[in-house]
Amino acid sequence: MSSFTQEPHKLLVIPGPIEVTDEVLYANAHPSMSHISPDFIPVFGDAIRMTREILYTQDAQPFLIAGSGTLGWDQVSANLVEPGENALVLNSGYFGDSFSDCLRTYGANVDEVRAPFGAAVALADIEAALKSKKYKVVTFTHVDTSTGVLSDAKGIAETVKKTSPDTLVIADCVCSVASEEIRFDAWGLDVVLTASQKGLGTPPGLSILVASQKAIKVFETRKSPVTSYYASWTKWLPIMKAYESGSAAYFATPPVNLIYAYHTALKQITRQSPTLEERFRLHKESSQRIKKAAEELGFKQLPIEPSVAANGMTALWFPDGFAAPDLLPPLAKKDVVVAAGLHKDYKLKYFRIGHMGVTAIDQKRGDIDKVIAALKESLAEAKASKNA
Repeated sequence: MSSFTQEPHKLLVIPGPIEVTDEVLYANAHPSMSHISPDFIPVFGDAIRMTREILYTQDAQPFLIAGSGTLGWDQVSANLVEPGENALVLNSGYFGDSFSDCLRTYGANVDEVRAPFGAAVALADIEAALKSKKYKVVTFTHVDTSTGVLSDAKGIAETVKKTSPDTLVIADCVCSVASEEIRFDAWGLDVVLTASQKGLGTPPGLSILVASQKAIKVFETRKSPVTSYYASWTKWLPIMKAYESGSAAYFATPPVNLIYAYHTALKQITRQSPTLEERFRLHKESSQRIKKAAEELGFKQLPIEPSVAANGMTALWFPDGFAAPDLLPPLAKKDVVVAAGLHKDYKLKYFRIGHMGVTAIDQKRGDIDKVIAALKESLAEAKASKNA
């Protein structure tokens, strides 16, 4: 066990990247190693297998590829949707806009069902859209990082399976994996795409996607060539299968050090205490503490009702008369780094706090207490400054 500890630094509580444990950061500093080394092959293979455990799936196919979470959109658009086919995007914020843009870039015919700002798309609206046209895929953002809105992944999957069973259910879970419950097999999801730097508690740079066997069959039976080179499963599927079976293969160099870090994070989540189920509970408790304290200080949540508010982040409207320059710099001076608003129409009117991973589950760190205290002090200072 290494005695490594991180240098003192400001507390990073944006909705990704997040704080990582000392063990994960130390693993990221692993000495340089060949991607075909006999020492690395089982690490990569185990990371693939443990990725299934995180999502409660037995046979879905993980893809671990160097890239941001955005690469997941490209994988879906290039491998599962052929030019001219129909895609339905359930839009609950900025990232619904972006997924739509990506699909159109690859030639899909995209329709959107837009939720009111701060809300999730209603299941009845999804059913109506599916009855109006045949769609190859339905996509939704499980937690939209721009709004903190949590969509009903289980309900969406059930609605799609009931109304249009051939349609693939695509979940953008960049801001929800390991902080929100996701049961891939039981719910009937076809793709979950995510990234390393949020609930999975790993530095940024790893695109993580898990595809059902149904989705893999759709890919394998497509009529036209895959419309991407780097994102092509024709290239990557043999690589993933090789490493999981215990042998190396090459298409493009994997991020070896990042795989070591991700492997360490996965072991902490799947093999150590707290368990994954306990982590979901602890994320909810930390979320409720932040939200309750903020409301007592006079902040209002951006999600329009508690049932659509994420457990790994909190989006708050600035009080009347206040804006980002009044609160965010004072928070930073107290060594607490939060995120400004992101949605183009409202970004100056709200801010976002991330509480995922070690910040949410390790109470001994005191991260949640520090955030609440800094928020209280910064608001008091801002009010005093306004009244001076």
